[in-house]
Amino acid sequence: MTTSADFLSKLNHSQRCAVEHFCGPLLVIAGAGSGKTRALTYRIANLIIYNKVNPESILAVTFTNKAAKEMKDRLDKLLAQEISSKNYKQPFDSLSEFNQKKLLSFIYKKTTKQLWIGTFHSLCARILRYDINKYQDSKKRKWDRNFSIFDESDVQNILKNIILKQFNLDEKTFNPRAIRYAISSAKNLGLSPEEYLKEHSYSKGRVIAEIYDEYQTQLAENNALDFDDLILIPVCLFQDNKSVLGYWHSQFKHILVDEYQDTNRIQYTLIQLLTTNGKINKNSWNWKNRSIFVVGDADQSIYSFRMADFTILLNFQAEFGDGLPDDDTKTMIKLENNYRSTENILVAANNLIYKNSQRIDKTLKATRGKGEKIYCYKADDEHIEAEFVISKIQELISINSELSWKDIAFLYRVNSQSRPFEDILVRKSIPYTIVGGFKFYDRQEIKDSVAYLRLIVNPYDTVSLLRVINSPRRGIGKTTIDLLLKASQELKTSLWEILIDETSVKTLTGKSSKAVLNFVHMIKKLQEKSTELVSTDIFNQVMQKSGYIDDLKRKETEESDNRLENLQELYNAMNQYREENNDPSLQGYLTNASLASDLDNLENENNKVSLMTLHSAKGLEFPVVFLVGLEQGTLPHIRSLNNPLSLEEERRLCYVGITRAQEKLFITYARERSVWGSKETKIVSQFLEEIPQNLIDNHTNIIPEKSSWKKNNSMDNNTKWAVGDHLVHYSFGEGEVTHVLGSEKKVNLAIKFKNLGRKIIDPSTNSVTKIF
Repeated sequence: MTTSADFLSKLNHSQRCAVEHFCGPLLVIAGAGSGKTRALTYRIANLIIYNKVNPESILAVTFTNKAAKEMKDRLDKLLAQEISSKNYKQPFDSLSEFNQKKLLSFIYKKTTKQLWIGTFHSLCARILRYDINKYQDSKKRKWDRNFSIFDESDVQNILKNIILKQFNLDEKTFNPRAIRYAISSAKNLGLSPEEYLKEHSYSKGRVIAEIYDEYQTQLAENNALDFDDLILIPVCLFQDNKSVLGYWHSQFKHILVDEYQDTNRIQYTLIQLLTTNGKINKNSWNWKNRSIFVVGDADQSIYSFRMADFTILLNFQAEFGDGLPDDDTKTMIKLENNYRSTENILVAANNLIYKNSQRIDKTLKATRGKGEKIYCYKADDEHIEAEFVISKIQELISINSELSWKDIAFLYRVNSQSRPFEDILVRKSIPYTIVGGFKFYDRQEIKDSVAYLRLIVNPYDTVSLLRVINSPRRGIGKTTIDLLLKASQELKTSLWEILIDETSVKTLTGKSSKAVLNFVHMIKKLQEKSTELVSTDIFNQVMQKSGYIDDLKRKETEESDNRLENLQELYNAMNQYREENNDPSLQGYLTNASLASDLDNLENENNKVSLMTLHSAKGLEFPVVFLVGLEQGTLPHIRSLNNPLSLEEERRLCYVGITRAQEKLFITYARERSVWGSKETKIVSQFLEEIPQNLIDNHTNIIPEKSSWKKNNSMDNNTKWAVGDHLVHYSFGEGEVTHVLGSEKKVNLAIKFKNLGRKIIDPSTNSVTKIF
């Protein structure tokens, strides 16, 4: 008979200690590449096989559906090996195909099917299918078990109707997407409309609370929930109904949570209720045949914009554990052996993340060889950077027959950075995929902008016309568009021919005719200017006259900021095409863009280079990684530079990027980048300086011994400053002194920076270097 020792012999000491933990709380700090999924899977198997735990009483929460499926698949194979060894006295792979299928079917019916493994949303939806009829909110709103789950488009339509038609509010002041974000944030914090109002009692907050309240009423009338409700309502149900909570507390005796650093407040409350049965006094908790087992790593917490709160992980020892120091505690285990990356990569990652203050101390330890040094490349601009990266991957592929395109990834901070790389990949016919996002020319704002430009060149392009006629929203609704389309179809003419006839438009659209005719007038004016302006100037005119950029600026969300950055990158692409091809025409650029878009859609199985943001890279690994754009203001992002907590999250992003690499890591940065057609000087990222220089291949002298943005204190204090002095700030770039404020003992400088306006800086903080 198989013994426990045989079963767990493939685990290292720390993994085994975690897996063999039976009852009580345990926090597992799982460093990157340390085998956390392995530990979770073996723990479930160990609970079932050796602790004789009923599979129905195990609740395992994963961060994604993909992770849940992977865990189930691994568990099936693990249990199959154990049962095959015990019952058939041979390995599972040695069984006949018939016996393999028979065994897997048995495992599914008896074990896997009984387990509760999934995301917070999927697991809570299952709970609500049983008990939502026992819940009603403070306004007596109720739902039945056959509730629908509305997706984002459903939610947006409801909110638009409430805001624009029922409440008759100004869309610019109460933007539906911004309101949706506010409501979602409230639900993730566990706030009802009434509770939201208490915390936001100012005038706009009161209106949002009223919209939130009406929104919940309409959801109930439709017997529907949104994604946030799937977690909020079980929490409210458990808090209001002790018998329901008691039932589920009794059901789930062993709770496991993966990626614990990415949980938010409402998710934490759910786990706390299920674990403690709602009892507040820690001394009254009964851990007999019960456990809470969470796995995570504060150093990889990068989703604060999704309301994730890594302090939940940091506080686990105080909330659930024994609270003892790391060396003495029995409720925390660290997985520090890394099975992914070479030693040089891990030492670089460790030294970087040590700079963060909000973390639980740990050190990634290599189990592989030392590996190559990190190759760092300084480019003149983003185009040279892209040329280097593409030429390097071609070189690597040519000299290593075992390396494939799929083994290579480009990681960047924001989506707009992908465009120069995509252009060259298309030109070189190298297959690639955008992971967790759209290819550059497939993104909504880029497709909208290109549609405007195509319409100017070819007004009979009805597809482009329909895309932009009400983008941004200008009061031309679907009914109006349908009437115009129907007329054009019946008359067998183009939609544009209908639109340019004022009498026809007024006849067909009535009150909406003014908005339609204003749109037509705008396009006509842009068409006239297109004959005398270069492509980039036409683009600027389109963005200004259409109100597209102003609309994005008003939204003030991270998504709208990213879209603005993508539009800036589209301008850069047009400018680059004009310079390289000596062709200022709009038609020429559109032909070039269409070619890029067509090639983007070519499929080449799964053997493709991966392009992704650092946020999308979490949980992935590649033999070769290019971490690009390591400059102040890019990584770390400019929004984080004056906020210590945000800067720490940017450092964690960089850490995640570094630890994706298995064999080779390349880091690149540029001396300058294009910003709306102008070249902006960039300074190397402070994160690069935080990596020991002996780990970096610095043969081209691209990183001076002392960073160009950091100087000795005494030099800064003795520097004489005057109006007109030119300087470089380590995060804001080049600037000119416009005023010298204060006295000799305490001097502040008012500095005008390119594209950033005027800022007041204390030069004694080592933040500026005088140029002339």
